[in-house]
Amino acid sequence: MKYWYQNQNNSVRWAGAYSEEYRLECGVRQGGLTSPRLFNLYINSLIEELTGAGIGCSVGGKIMNNISYADDMALLSPSIGALEILIGICERYAETHGLRYNSKKSELLVFKAGSKKPKFIPPLKLGGTELKNVTQFKYLGHWVTEDLSDDLDVERERRALAVRSNMLARRFARCTKSVKITLFRAFCQSFYTCGLWVKCTQKSLNALRIQYNNGFRVFLGLPRFCSASGMFAEAHVDSFQAIMRKRVASLMRRVRVSPNSLLNTVIDSLDCPIVAKWNAMHMNKLSNRGVVGLF
Repeated sequence: MKYWYQNQNNSVRWAGAYSEEYRLECGVRQGGLTSPRLFNLYINSLIEELTGAGIGCSVGGKIMNNISYADDMALLSPSIGALEILIGICERYAETHGLRYNSKKSELLVFKAGSKKPKFIPPLKLGGTELKNVTQFKYLGHWVTEDLSDDLDVERERRALAVRSNMLARRFARCTKSVKITLFRAFCQSFYTCGLWVKCTQKSLNALRIQYNNGFRVFLGLPRFCSASGMFAEAHVDSFQAIMRKRVASLMRRVRVSPNSLLNTVIDSLDCPIVAKWNAMHMNKLSNRGVVGLF
């Protein structure tokens, strides 16, 4: 691997022509399977320095001030002053290690305390550029909003599901039923980050459920008003509610066995909203069957 990275030759293709080769002296390979892990090793010292600063948001008595995956980092702070200190740590690390932050892609979001939000937010700068104050931002594909509502992210998934469903109906209309069911399971049952949906309205969930049901009906050429539960049972395909419970159960299991200290703090917090939501989804199902229990 050392030889691989020390002997990288690159060229640029433009309109069918190639530039002269040149050496790439830094950075990891774009899209490489090992790239996130290699960059994590490179950036781990910064994460340790941020964690050791002793400032940030307290969750279960543990300080949390950064959530990081490769080069995507979110800083968490209870005040602007503390956030300035954390940004200062990042700037010094970047200067020492030959990194450069893109201020245009960095944003500031202040969460509401209930329905209240500060009327004046002091300007905050990164690399001499003032950060844009936003009410929502997307982190690793998941929409985060100032009031912690998940409706926007549910709508994001509904739109993506509509695109995938229309693509299947357009390209694979002549396939057999068994092939269509396999394709539908592969393309329409992911519901990315649905396990994190804690604060969303029933209206937004119903819109996603209806999109899922209609996508299946159209793809298989079923009548518009046929029974959703009946068509899924006949095809041996999970309903919307079943998928949600399975995704939540899968995430719960992975969080419980994770060695990550931040995740352990969350899962061990009895008053954590997301843990309460996870348990409620499965307890409601058991209660409907006449069985009540605690996990």
